[in-house]
Amino acid sequence: MSRSKLKKFEQLQYMSHVVQPNRDDLLNDSFLIKGNWNKQFKNSNPIVLELGCGKGEYSVALAKMFPNLNFIGIDIKGSRIHSGAKAVELEKLNNVIFIRTQIEYIESLFANNEIHEIWITFPDPQIKYNRRKKRLTHPLMLEKYHNILMQNGMIHLKTDSLFLHGYTLGVLEKNFFKVHKAISNIYENQYVDDRLLIKTHYENIFLKDSQPITYLSFSFLY
Repeated sequence: MSRSKLKKFEQLQYMSHVVQPNRDDLLNDSFLIKGNWNKQFKNSNPIVLELGCGKGEYSVALAKMFPNLNFIGIDIKGSRIHSGAKAVELEKLNNVIFIRTQIEYIESLFANNEIHEIWITFPDPQIKYNRRKKRLTHPLMLEKYHNILMQNGMIHLKTDSLFLHGYTLGVLEKNFFKVHKAISNIYENQYVDDRLLIKTHYENIFLKDSQPITYLSFSFLY
């Protein structure tokens, strides 16, 4: 591991807006912040979750757009989270927290109905069949989101993967979901939502390669 990464990992330990849960606490469902995230933010504002947040561009941009909402970005890559955490410090934002852990532990991180909304931004589509359960819109993952989302809570998927877009539509059609928006190319569509215009590092790469950026928004039918 490079010295640069080691230095970033060390700095993460001292950043108040970065949480690195103990794996045993997650496995034993004894993570103390679960159900108490509003105390971490020191307010009762709704919490929006970004899964696979990478460098945190989406969480940071949304936090600036919506100061009356709280944002939590989750990613396992410490060096990426470090970039987002530094941006939070630079922008002096008090409504963003990053969690460094694996997304599959999400039910050990949050209590039932604790999350207002979920964004899934440019996840790995996990195209290989034997990796299908790792897809962030696999039915097993969607059930986890169901447990932590408030009633009528929205889920947003923004991706360059036509495979994942189509796969997710298929999953939604076979299960109990309401699809609100299904857009095959957001930059060729008249639907205007400033949140979709936020561009991450990876999105800019995809756009240079002329790859269409797709979008889905959906919620559970209770």
